[in-house]
Amino acid sequence: MKFQDKLTKVLQKHSYVLNNLERKGLIKESVHNKEALISKNGALVTWTPIESTGRSPKDTVIVKRQESEANIDWDSPNNIPITQDTFDMISEDALAILSKKEKLYVTDRVLGADSSYALPVRTVTDNALSALFTDNMFRQVPDDIGKSVFANRGFTLIALPYEKLESKKYTGRLRMLPNGKTSDMVVAMDFDRSIGIVYGSAYGGSVKKLMFTVMNYILPAEGILPLHCSANEGPDGNTALLLGLSGTGKTTLSADPRRALLGDDEHGWSNNGIANFENGCYAKLIHLKPEKEPEIYNAITHYADYLEHGAIVENTMMYPTGEFDFDDERLTPNSRGSYPLTFLTNIKKSSTAGHPNTILFLTADANGVLPPVAKLSSSQAMLWFLMGYTSKLAGTETGIVEPVSTFSRFFGEPFMPRNPDVYAKMLGQKMEQHGTQVYLINTGWSGGPYGVSKRIDIDITRAIVNASLTGQLKDVEYEEDRIFHIFIPKYCPDVPTEILYPKNTWSDKNAYEQRARKLAQEFNAHFEKAYGNKNISKSIANQCPGK
Repeated sequence: MKFQDKLTKVLQKHSYVLNNLERKGLIKESVHNKEALISKNGALVTWTPIESTGRSPKDTVIVKRQESEANIDWDSPNNIPITQDTFDMISEDALAILSKKEKLYVTDRVLGADSSYALPVRTVTDNALSALFTDNMFRQVPDDIGKSVFANRGFTLIALPYEKLESKKYTGRLRMLPNGKTSDMVVAMDFDRSIGIVYGSAYGGSVKKLMFTVMNYILPAEGILPLHCSANEGPDGNTALLLGLSGTGKTTLSADPRRALLGDDEHGWSNNGIANFENGCYAKLIHLKPEKEPEIYNAITHYADYLEHGAIVENTMMYPTGEFDFDDERLTPNSRGSYPLTFLTNIKKSSTAGHPNTILFLTADANGVLPPVAKLSSSQAMLWFLMGYTSKLAGTETGIVEPVSTFSRFFGEPFMPRNPDVYAKMLGQKMEQHGTQVYLINTGWSGGPYGVSKRIDIDITRAIVNASLTGQLKDVEYEEDRIFHIFIPKYCPDVPTEILYPKNTWSDKNAYEQRARKLAQEFNAHFEKAYGNKNISKSIANQCPGK
């Protein structure tokens, strides 16, 4: 018997199933069940076990089946296989747990603002707050869902956030912990049978990212490119995508008062244009300041009756007065807030737009050797898309912090399970088809590395972004950088010409050359390690810095 049929029987036999409660009902249940407290401003607040304050990548697994195994990059450390038998054991245990629960909550939603590929998702959980999370993050089922390519093959998600697997039963099947015991947590995906199970993780991101990974797997087969990006639209209808890892400024730069936001994290690019997957935002809250992130701050802290609020605040310090301290990271620096897009002021309600005129790849280069802006050809764009480069900072010595190069393919590697050439080729094809301009924007350092120089002024970066999005960089004269094979503009409105060429900003030109070549070598080493045995075209490989 199919898993979905077994689940239907469990729901039919259960004495207390709450199907598609309205939002107020889910909020009431979350408070009544003591799954959350009410803050002073009305938002719901919850604290998860320490092992559930973030994703658990080593417990996130994919069922390896003959039908799909050739589509998945099993060489990636993020794609951890489990057997069909192990997944069947997990699913049977989940059904047994559900059948014994006092209450069950069911929500029927979709992922995807474009009805032509909206994915129906049925979530079944014993936790009202998890159900409310899906109400915040997933979209209402549209009236025309019947036209979706996935109308007859929806996805089933089981969320048991506070249950634990019987670890002894899974010895040799799931991850072994350093103490010699088997993990009692799993986030498992079966792409072929359209089932996901979150077992033992109370972190809301486990639900969100599981479904994002599912979309990233199923969409390319339908000719749709999934992207880990924010998207906005200008008053003239031109659409922009911003891709970047944490710390590159993606959220800040996409929140432009002159442009309507489609979404801040997950989108699809189909023949119809761009569409947000989600209904809401799941924002980091640590060190949240109203002057820096006013939209996020107001979405979380606006005052409303708790039944009218429904934002979920995870793992943030709240005082007995019900007030937040967003700077307290004693539990975790990964505190989060979940809320609907409608809590923001400048959004496009449909969350859809035309084909992107412009794509921005954001990087915070702490080496200080990349230009503040560069234009990328389609081959160069595919290369930088594959690499997903930025810098992280580590280790202080006599006041100098040495940057560490970080690469995350497609700016979201853990959630992109298919073979990498699939996503890269699709980007290049869509760029060529729609005449999309791609720019690399360095939001990091200029004039030297971190610890020696300063970060590029945010006003300069905003001027560059504005020039990129308004077409002012489309026809200016460019010069190719001989190390990084990217095209640097000789002029950018409202930006001092001398800083466009990073070497000019270094007092020691030899030090610049050495630092630039060192970063190029790191690019080459990572490319060979990650893609040396992959089906990556020579035209892309030849764009690798240093070649």
